[in-house]
Amino acid sequence: MDETHKKILQRNRSNLVKDLDPSKLYDGLLEKGIFTQDMIDEIQSAGTRRNQARQLVRDLETRGSRAFPLFLECLQETGQESLAELLQNGAPAVTLQPATPTQVVRPVIQRLPITSPVDGNNPSIDVEKPRIPPSSPPGGGKLRPGPGRVRRDSLQSYKMDASPCGHCLIINNMEFEPHSMLNNRKGSNIDCEKLERRFKTLNFVVEVRTNLRQKQIKHELLTLSKKDHSQYDCCVVIMLSHGTEVNHNRFPGAVYGVDGQYVPVQHITNYLNGQHCPSLQGKPKLFFIQACGGDERDMGFEVSPDEVEPSSGGMDDQTDAIPMSSSSDSLSMSDEPDARPTLPTPSDILVSYSTFPGYVSWRETQSGSWYVQTLDCILEENAATDDLVTMLMMVNNEVSQNSAKGLYKQMPGSFNFLRKLLYFQTQT
Repeated sequence: MDETHKKILQRNRSNLVKDLDPSKLYDGLLEKGIFTQDMIDEIQSAGTRRNQARQLVRDLETRGSRAFPLFLECLQETGQESLAELLQNGAPAVTLQPATPTQVVRPVIQRLPITSPVDGNNPSIDVEKPRIPPSSPPGGGKLRPGPGRVRRDSLQSYKMDASPCGHCLIINNMEFEPHSMLNNRKGSNIDCEKLERRFKTLNFVVEVRTNLRQKQIKHELLTLSKKDHSQYDCCVVIMLSHGTEVNHNRFPGAVYGVDGQYVPVQHITNYLNGQHCPSLQGKPKLFFIQACGGDERDMGFEVSPDEVEPSSGGMDDQTDAIPMSSSSDSLSMSDEPDARPTLPTPSDILVSYSTFPGYVSWRETQSGSWYVQTLDCILEENAATDDLVTMLMMVNNEVSQNSAKGLYKQMPGSFNFLRKLLYFQTQT
C-alpha cells in the first residue's frame, strides 16, 4: 500500500476501531482479493469487534496498492459511508475500480474457415463427439449400492443408502439480460434435462432453478443450506452458466447470474461446508460447474496415433468454459495443534470443473456440452461398479480425446477434498 494511504489509516485508526463493523466486510474483502480466507479467519479469531477492527486495519496496510480504494468500496457497499468519507477526506483522489471487469473482454481470434454461422457472428465448428455408445434408459427396480464393486481395504466408503439419498440443486442460466453483455447459452437446457434425469435415477430429490440473478443464486444456496439434511447422505449442486476468473484461496472461478453479477465458486461451496450447514457435516458435498466465459483455446500437443482413439464427428459448437484464478494463494495447512475433534472446513467437498483453468469448454447447441454429455454417459454406464473419483477420471479421459475441427481440445478437472470413496445408489 502507498505511504499516503497508510498514513490516512493510521491517522484514523481510533475512529475505525470505534465504529467499524468488520463482520459486514469479510465477503467483499475476500471477493475483491484484498484478503485470503486464512487472513480473515485470523482476524475473526482476534476476539471482540474492536479487536477484529484493529487487526483488520493493521493487515490492510500490508496489502497492495489497490487495497485502499477497494476497502473504501467495501465500506460504501456495506452502509459504512461515513467511515469511507472520513478516509477520503484529505486523501488524494481515488478511483474505485472493481476487482474484475463487469464485461468479459475477449481477444480477437481469427475466424475458422466455416461458412454456417452459430448465434449470428460465431463460426460453426465441426466437433468430434464423445465415443461412449448410447445406452437404453435404466429400468425401475430396487436401489442397491452395487454388487461387484471392488472395495479397497485402505479406504472407507461414505454411507450412501438413505432414500432419497439427498438434495440436488441445478441452477441453469440460459438467457442473460442485455446489460450483462453476456450471450445466451443455447443448448444448456439439454444439459439441464440430462442431469435432472440422471440424478433422479441416482435417487436424489432434484430441484431446477432457471435464469437466476446473482442475489437469487445466493438465496437458493442459502435456502439449501438451511434445510435439515440429517436424514440424507449427500448433497449436490450443479451450476450451468457463464463464468469468470476471480481471486481465491481454495476453489477457483466464479459463476454469473443473468444480471451479469457473479458468485465465486468458493462462496458457493461455503454455503454447504461443515461450519455453515451442520446437518451436512461429514457428508459428501458435490459441485459440478459447467460455465462458459474462457477465451484460451487448447490446441493440444502431438502424440503417437496409438495414444488416442478416433471418435465420431459432429458440428455446431460454441465455447463454454470457466477460467480460473491466477491468484498465487493456495490452500494452507496449519501446523497448530487442535485438541477439539474437528475436520478441516473444506473437507468432504468435491468440485468438478468442465475445463482446465483459463480454457474454453465446448457446448453444442443441439446436444449440449461435451462435459455434461460425457458425465451423463459415464454415470449411466459405470455408477453401479465405480466410485465417483474414478468416474471423473473416465470423464477427463473421454473429453480429452474429443476435438473441435480437429484442432481444439478440452480438459476437465476436479478439486477433491473427499475423505472416502463415494458410490452412488443404482437401480437393479
